[in-house]
Amino acid sequence: MRFLFDQDAGKELLELKGEAFKYIIKVRRHQVGDELGFRKQTSSEILYRYKIVDIDGRSATLELQSADYEEVAAPKKLHIGWCIVDSKSVEKVLPLLNELGVSKITFIYCDRSQKNFKPDFKRYERILESSMQQCGRSEMMLFDEMKNIAAFLQENPQTVVFDFCEEVLGDSSDINTVLIGSEGGLSEAERTLLKEQKVFRLDTPMILRSETAATAIASKILL
Repeated sequence: MRFLFDQDAGKELLELKGEAFKYIIKVRRHQVGDELGFRKQTSSEILYRYKIVDIDGRSATLELQSADYEEVAAPKKLHIGWCIVDSKSVEKVLPLLNELGVSKITFIYCDRSQKNFKPDFKRYERILESSMQQCGRSEMMLFDEMKNIAAFLQENPQTVVFDFCEEVLGDSSDINTVLIGSEGGLSEAERTLLKEQKVFRLDTPMILRSETAATAIASKILL
């Protein structure tokens, strides 16, 4: 754990109760004198360092030691346009995409997306907060939603498309926005719409699931 989120971070004295107390004292076994990092969701670029000064049976008191601007983010931005898939598939890889440094995911209703799937942004944000506390990332990933690929392209004209083709992903230094299709791939109408966009594939003979492709592409571009 690199830090904890707490909306009271920044105060001279911080009191830990409930789940945070159980995790820090009972699970992590921190003691009086140990220093811990905290951030606020509303100003997560500031890292507050606290020292544990007192522990009783149900709470711990911490004293502020320092407050410093300490932003932890990927050196490059990557925006993924992800055609809607089952939220369970997204949730499985969301911590991985967060650790890799993906800056934004826009979920798009494509021709082959199952319309009963709806992105659960509140749940995604809870998953991200847990991941950020573990990996140290301070910049919250952004989420958006688009009604179709045409609307996404209008806002992101430099989009590069992951699809079946001859071009293997090579130099990715100029790629900032990637479109990934839903299970079953892009429809012919969508491929016609995307005919002017740069298209690439990964160097593998296997068919990748949507979430596998998202993780692999993010790794190739960001690391």
